[in-house]
Amino acid sequence: MPIVTIQVTREGSAPGRSSVTAEEKASLIAGVSQLLLDVLHKPLDSTFVVIEEVELENWGWGGLPVAEFRKQRRPR
Repeated sequence: MPIVTIQVTREGSAPGRSSVTAEEKASLIAGVSQLLLDVLHKPLDSTFVVIEEVELENWGWGGLPVAEFRKQRRPR
Protein backbone atom coordinates (compact mmCIF):
# COMPACT_ATOMS: atom_id res chain seq x y z
CA MET A 1 0.00 0.00 0.00
CA PRO A 2 1.91 3.09 -1.17
CA ILE A 3 1.36 6.39 0.56
CA VAL A 4 2.60 9.49 -1.27
CA THR A 5 2.73 12.89 0.37
CA ILE A 6 2.84 16.01 -1.78
CA GLN A 7 3.72 19.26 -0.06
CA VAL A 8 3.00 22.60 -1.72
CA THR A 9 3.44 26.09 -0.36
CA ARG A 10 0.55 28.46 0.10
CA GLU A 11 2.47 31.34 -1.45
CA GLY A 12 0.36 33.82 -3.32
CA SER A 13 -2.85 32.99 -1.48
CA ALA A 14 -4.60 34.70 1.39
CA PRO A 15 -3.85 33.33 4.87
CA GLY A 16 -5.84 30.19 5.52
CA ARG A 17 -6.80 29.90 1.83
CA SER A 18 -5.71 27.09 -0.43
CA SER A 19 -3.20 27.84 -3.18
CA VAL A 20 -4.19 24.67 -5.04
CA THR A 21 -7.66 24.32 -6.49
CA ALA A 22 -9.82 21.24 -5.95
CA GLU A 23 -9.38 20.42 -9.64
CA GLU A 24 -5.59 20.64 -9.37
CA LYS A 25 -5.62 18.41 -6.28
CA ALA A 26 -7.77 15.85 -8.10
CA SER A 27 -5.35 15.93 -11.03
CA LEU A 28 -2.34 15.43 -8.74
CA ILE A 29 -4.03 12.48 -7.03
CA ALA A 30 -4.98 10.87 -10.34
CA GLY A 31 -1.56 11.46 -11.89
CA VAL A 32 0.49 10.15 -8.97
CA SER A 33 -1.78 7.13 -8.59
CA GLN A 34 -1.46 6.34 -12.30
CA LEU A 35 2.33 6.72 -12.12
CA LEU A 36 2.52 4.16 -9.30
CA LEU A 37 0.29 1.82 -11.29
CA ASP A 38 2.43 2.19 -14.42
CA VAL A 39 5.84 1.96 -12.74
CA LEU A 40 5.29 -0.22 -9.68
CA HIS A 41 2.09 -2.02 -10.73
CA LYS A 42 0.34 -0.80 -7.57
CA PRO A 43 -3.45 -0.94 -7.89
CA LEU A 44 -5.22 2.41 -7.82
CA ASP A 45 -7.42 1.30 -4.93
CA SER A 46 -4.40 0.59 -2.72
CA THR A 47 -2.63 3.92 -3.32
CA PHE A 48 -3.08 6.83 -0.95
CA VAL A 49 -2.11 10.40 -1.85
CA VAL A 50 -1.93 13.13 0.79
CA ILE A 51 -1.64 16.79 -0.19
CA GLU A 52 -0.31 19.11 2.48
CA GLU A 53 -0.23 22.87 2.07
CA VAL A 54 2.58 24.56 3.95
CA GLU A 55 2.40 28.17 5.13
CA LEU A 56 5.38 30.30 4.06
CA GLU A 57 6.58 30.78 7.66
CA ASN A 58 6.70 27.00 8.18
CA TRP A 59 9.56 26.14 5.86
CA GLY A 60 13.17 27.09 5.37
CA TRP A 61 15.87 27.12 2.75
CA GLY A 62 19.62 27.31 3.17
CA GLY A 63 19.40 27.21 6.95
CA LEU A 64 17.05 30.20 7.16
CA PRO A 65 13.35 30.90 7.10
CA VAL A 66 12.56 31.12 3.39
CA ALA A 67 11.58 34.82 3.50
CA GLU A 68 14.96 35.72 5.02
CA PHE A 69 16.84 33.49 2.56
CA ARG A 70 15.12 35.22 -0.36
CA LYS A 71 15.95 38.68 1.03
CA GLN A 72 19.63 37.72 1.16
CA ARG A 73 19.59 36.36 -2.41
CA ARG A 74 18.05 39.48 -3.95
CA PRO A 75 20.45 41.53 -6.04
CA ARG A 76 21.18 44.88 -4.46
